[in-house]
Amino acid sequence: MRKASLFVVLAAALVFAAAGSAITNGVKDEGGHPAVGALLATQAFPDGTWEECTGTLISDHVFLTAEHCDLGEANVEVTFATSFTRGVSHTYWGAWHGDPNYSKSSGDPHDVAVVVFEDNVARLEGITPASLPTAGALSNLPKNQQFTPVGYGAQSVTSGAGGKTFHYQDVRYRTVGTLNTVTKTWLKLSGNFSHGDGNTCYGDSGGPNFLGAGSSETNIVAATTITGDTPCRSTNVDYRLDTPSARAFLGQFVTLP
Repeated sequence: MRKASLFVVLAAALVFAAAGSAITNGVKDEGGHPAVGALLATQAFPDGTWEECTGTLISDHVFLTAEHCDLGEANVEVTFATSFTRGVSHTYWGAWHGDPNYSKSSGDPHDVAVVVFEDNVARLEGITPASLPTAGALSNLPKNQQFTPVGYGAQSVTSGAGGKTFHYQDVRYRTVGTLNTVTKTWLKLSGNFSHGDGNTCYGDSGGPNFLGAGSSETNIVAATTITGDTPCRSTNVDYRLDTPSARAFLGQFVTLP
């Protein structure tokens, strides 16, 4: 199972037609968010896919993700391909650094990590790194604030005699979610397809939730995807990056706004 919860899954609202059909309220990202990449597993999953978690390039050399995505390796592999194929898509290796205060506390789990590349990935890929929010910037958001979650996680969920099956493609997708609740640590977004929202799923962990959507979308990663509901159909729970604890860790690796 991929780490934690997460993507563009609208469960019962999935539309299956001919090959290449997309999920309701979620679309292939194509080149929409080139700074978003996939953390690759150390070996392929049984379905032949490789993506473990999602993350975002936030400086020339630094890739932001979630600490619960830790593979137990000092160096890890990342791709920025919109659709990953082993042996074809380019990858980069970098050093894993997780927040040493990580726990499974629901208060503040310090669930944040970075991969530091020796390569100048931004220059090599022609990527403009995403931005981080300023301190406390997310504390007074309007109730209907929209976000754009992006990730490589499961695009569909089906149910059978053996339980739920999560379907992966190693392809980057995006969707839109609407703010439900802000706490000191979390942004909780609606992923309810009946309300016009999309959701995150397993494999989207560590991925970005950009502030805004559509014409109002910004390059600011407001929060990283951490968890949600098991069938990936109603809730997206995201770790705020404007808090003192998140900024204390990230400030060791990048210049904060």
